[in-house]
Amino acid sequence: MNDPIVLPVFSTTPLELVSFLLAMLTVVLDIRLVHWAWLFAIASSATYAVVFYGARLYGDMGLQWVFIATSAWGWYQWLRGRGTGTGLRVSRLTVAGRWWALAAWAVGFVLLSLFLKSYTDTDVPYIDGFLTAGSLVGQLLLARKKVENWHVWIVVDLLYVGLYVYKDLMLTAVLYALFVVLACVGLRAWNRRPDVAVV
Repeated sequence: MNDPIVLPVFSTTPLELVSFLLAMLTVVLDIRLVHWAWLFAIASSATYAVVFYGARLYGDMGLQWVFIATSAWGWYQWLRGRGTGTGLRVSRLTVAGRWWALAAWAVGFVLLSLFLKSYTDTDVPYIDGFLTAGSLVGQLLLARKKVENWHVWIVVDLLYVGLYVYKDLMLTAVLYALFVVLACVGLRAWNRRPDVAVV
């Protein structure tokens, strides 16, 4: 059922291919501020959890379950997050907010890396921990419609390309290379909005 599909340059599996398509649709809808992106994010995260388990990327696998929860929360935030029955507007972090985001990434990296090194058989505990922590920060910023989410995703996605090539998840590496481009597009589109405030 999940037998390899041989493409001209590399092979993949049907599950990785479905995950790829769902993830691409998610980011395109995120850029356009369409709240249905969160539904596709949930589906993509569920299928990618299985893909990453097979690749022994346990931080990424666990991250997908967190993504499912934060996607449900993000969907609510985009629709009703202002407490007035209306959704959030795109905004920027304050300087203090940026420092808090960086601190959360650093603490998450240390804790996740130690956990992965001590309690799993992964061969990449540090990069997996770093990128998992960064992805959590990026997802939370996206859920709150913060422009800085795109900065985080550009860094994280660039590094994920190398990790997925190393893990022989070539289609996912291509996906994350496309994510880098889409994150740049998203950053530009959100920065050009005339109503962006610092909150």
